[in-house]
This record gives sequence, structure tokens and C-alpha cells, in this order.
Amino acid sequence: MMTRIIVPLVLLILVSCSGVRKDTERIAVARAGDRVLYLDQIPAGLVVDGMSRTDSISAVQSFIRQWSRKELLALRAEENLTPEYKAEVNRQLNEMRNNLLIYQYQQQMILQKLDTVVTDSELQDFYVSNLNTFTLTTNLVKALFIKAPAGMPELDKIRRLYRSQDPGNLNELEDLCYQYSLRYDDFNEEWIPFNHVLLEVPLDSDNQDQWLSRNSSVELKDANYFYFLAIREYRLKNSTAPFEYIRGQVRTIILNYRRNDFLQKLEDGIYNEAVRNNTLKVY
Repeated sequence: MMTRIIVPLVLLILVSCSGVRKDTERIAVARAGDRVLYLDQIPAGLVVDGMSRTDSISAVQSFIRQWSRKELLALRAEENLTPEYKAEVNRQLNEMRNNLLIYQYQQQMILQKLDTVVTDSELQDFYVSNLNTFTLTTNLVKALFIKAPAGMPELDKIRRLYRSQDPGNLNELEDLCYQYSLRYDDFNEEWIPFNHVLLEVPLDSDNQDQWLSRNSSVELKDANYFYFLAIREYRLKNSTAPFEYIRGQVRTIILNYRRNDFLQKLEDGIYNEAVRNNTLKVY
């Protein structure tokens, strides 16, 4: 078995064009048995602007060698496999082809016909009906966090304001933090894992549950900074997850149920139609 590789002409074309030409008449660059590698099948990305002529030629030669070795091995395998092994290969290829066709058809039908609108009432109803399945695996908090340089002149004002939940005080605090470009995170309306907060503050607590139950605010310091943390609300792990925290997860679950139901009905419909039309016969 021979492999013919037409290298010099191909490389001149590739290097001079800084990419793979796609001519109307395809140019063969290698042949292994009855299998042919054409110029337009060589990835354009092999030869890019800025590559030297030597590197470009080397890249194309390497691709052609790899193609040749793979095709020769496949040809040898095809010549020497027993009929039983060839039959198994064909079976797997047919199964793979069917699976790919089915998958692509299902995706097409889902895009065209699956209702993806999930209303707030649907989300709430599903959440309430499945509370036992939405259990927290970590502690959550709604919190306010500020990091201020130790020498900042307005530390007393921050101390006075950061515990407050009065909107006016919070606006004043936010303006103050922006004025001094302080690290300011307000998670009063968003549940976040308490572990994320602990990454920001030098707080050591072996028992998060106990600390959260006993503290609504804390002021900490190190050599360079003061840290102010106010806990507005918290939920402990192993309790029911707040709806707001898992809203997206609930929507995903509902859509997965819809998708599975849709695909089952699609399959049943095709099967029943085939039975009615006598296009399916079971012997």
C-alpha cells in the first residue's frame, strides 16, 4: 500500500497565500490507498500571518504526516479485521448515526415548540410544593461590608452608619464610601454564602452557626484596615433555601420536566402515528 505526498507545490501555495486556498478544482496533496487529502482540507489556522516560511512548511508537513499515518492505519485495519469485528464496527456506526439524528431532531423540535415561559406563580407553586428538596448546604447571609484604611478620618461616621437600616443613613454611608473609594458591598437584597464574606474579613469562627446566631454586626481590624460587617438576615445550612436564592434553580428544574415530558410525547406521537399508518410492523 502506498501513500503519495505532494509536498513542494502545496507548501508554495500555502506559504505564498498565508492560508489555505480553496480553488474550484480541488488540489490533492496526499493519497493513501483510495483516500485523498485535498488542499482545502488542511486547516487554515496552520499557516498564519507572521510565521516564517520554514515554520509554515513544517506545520503543513506535520499535518500531512499525521493524516497519512492515521489513514494508513485505518486501511490496514479494514483489510485485516475479521467479518465479526467489521459487523460490530458497522453496528456501532449505525447506532451513533441514529443517536446523532435523533438528538439533532429533538433539539430542533425543542427550539421550535417547547414553551420556555415560566411565570412567577409557577415558580412559587413548585417551590412551595417541594420545600423538602431545597435544603441549604451552606450558611447564607444578607449583609453589608466595608473595608476602610486604618488612618481614614471618617471612621467614627462609618461606625455610626453601617449598622443602620434607615435608607437615609445608608445613602449617606454609600456616598461616603464612594467619596473615599472604599471597598463597599451591600448585599441587603441578595443572599450570598457566608463563606464568601469570610474571604473578605479577618474573622476566625469555628462555629458559623453559633456566630451568626449571636452577632448582627462586627468591627475588625488588622495592621492596615478596619472591617465593618453588618448581618441583616441569615439562613443556616440544612434549613430550607430562600426562594430568591434558588429561583434560577427552580426555573431550570421546571424546564427540565417540561423538556422530558415534551420529548416523551414526541416519541409517543411518532410511534402511535406509525402504528396507525402501518409503517411499523412487529413480527
